[in-house]
Amino acid sequence: MKLLWTVLCLLAVPAWADSTGAPVGWVVYPSGKNYDTLVSDTTAAVKENGLIVVTQAGPTKAAAARGITIPGNRVIGAFNNDYAVRVLETSVHAMIEAPIRFYVTEDEDGTATLSYKTPSFVFSPYLSEGREALSDIAAELDVKFQAIAESAVK
Repeated sequence: MKLLWTVLCLLAVPAWADSTGAPVGWVVYPSGKNYDTLVSDTTAAVKENGLIVVTQAGPTKAAAARGITIPGNRVIGAFNNDYAVRVLETSVHAMIEAPIRFYVTEDEDGTATLSYKTPSFVFSPYLSEGREALSDIAAELDVKFQAIAESAVK
């Protein structure tokens, strides 16, 4: 049943994504917040929802150090050891996708946008190996990532 639900969700994502201009498998949350606030609120929401900020990277500060001004741009990788162990039990190959990333971008009007690829989309290439167990993990993470995004942008 959960596998069917995940497949139906994956089928719905491309139609939604195409109507927003986002790439297939992406979810996009515009916000009224500025870039620095959205980065901070995203990292706080990750922690509040039981995940850990594993990585952060972005070219904005390095470009500024070189005298180049670009809009704010930060990738925030989120995961935790419980999910890592569970994913590895289903598919060693799927772990290449961890941590799953949020993407905060500064918009021209001074606000910022939070985007991410859904965990179900990220793990979909590995479902033949990880089967229903990996699908269940991805569905759990879909709910967590949505909660994180909604909390971060509110």
